[in-house]
Amino acid sequence: MTPVMCGECGARVLCEKFSPAHTQVQWTQKAAVLPGGCPRIAAAVAAGRPSARVPSCPALRASIEAAVLAGRLEVPADV
Repeated sequence: MTPVMCGECGARVLCEKFSPAHTQVQWTQKAAVLPGGCPRIAAAVAAGRPSARVPSCPALRASIEAAVLAGRLEVPADV
């Protein structure tokens, strides 16, 4: 999995692309809690939701797409 940092809050997650439409995101514990984590995910975790059940945020989605466009996160060519 490839580390990707959110361009808005700086949280770092691990990502893997299986196709242009299929992205696996693994939230690290540090990315899910404040300080230094995603404020959207941290708020949900603080309210009792497991981080795995919190949908991704738009800023992180944009950062993942930027990583793909920049070649830092590869999409398999044989899909």
